[in-house]
Amino acid sequence: MTIDQAIDGAAVTPEAIQEALLGFLEGRTKSTLSPTEDLFASGLLSSMFAMELVVHLEQSYRIAIVGADLKLDNFRTVQGMTDLVLRLQGGSTAGSDV
Repeated sequence: MTIDQAIDGAAVTPEAIQEALLGFLEGRTKSTLSPTEDLFASGLLSSMFAMELVVHLEQSYRIAIVGADLKLDNFRTVQGMTDLVLRLQGGSTAGSDV
């Protein structure tokens, strides 16, 4: 799924979110990533890039990330960001095996 499809209202599945996020991040970092890789520990994600990522997620998935949702752990991995998007869209992340 492309970001345009997410914005245009195509079905947003956990797999599609994860795929789009991996594509975005791999394009920006020029690195191959796994959904569970710690992006901060690897040095691929800085606090400045994390803020850009917040804006990217908000615009791409029409969500608002505020308050307690801005904690670092929500952005540490692609899986964490996928779970955050699903939760903020009203979906369930319980038992997510993405």
